[in-house]
Amino acid sequence: MACHPSGSGSYTVVIIPLRTSLYSLDALRFYLWIKRLKDLEKEKDALCSGLEILEKSRLWYLQRLEENRVKQSIVEAKSRITSSQEGAAEARSCLLRSRIQRVNGSLGSMMSEPNVTSSSIPSLPEGVADSDLRWHNTVLTQEVCDKNRQISMLELEKDALLEQLDELQAH
Repeated sequence: MACHPSGSGSYTVVIIPLRTSLYSLDALRFYLWIKRLKDLEKEKDALCSGLEILEKSRLWYLQRLEENRVKQSIVEAKSRITSSQEGAAEARSCLLRSRIQRVNGSLGSMMSEPNVTSSSIPSLPEGVADSDLRWHNTVLTQEVCDKNRQISMLELEKDALLEQLDELQAH
């Protein structure tokens, strides 16, 4: 295999005391530098894991190709398979072909997108972590839920007021 993940997948934290204030620019730069190194190490681990999966997938594809060649030679040698066997084999083949095409499409789209694994998104500062974005997304989602709840309550109140208005106009 091309790369081996280190140990149990844990990360080493190094704490270096700074001679300046915790809130200094040097402390912030150091923190962001350590954070970036940690993110790069996680990315490397994910890439190594993906490489291992791809190597296993390659072997699986080679086995399927060999099985396909054997089946093709058997079908060519025989003049006809019974229709029930042919239908079941065709259904399995169609399902497998569909799954393979989905995997191939996913891999192709992942490799064709620029900077997929890179954290260099132009609209975001370098120090923004994925966890920060997820937290911000969670907060925004909660705000949207709250606003939707308020809108629903106001619509119910409006409907009740319209009913009262209709009743008053009917009298």
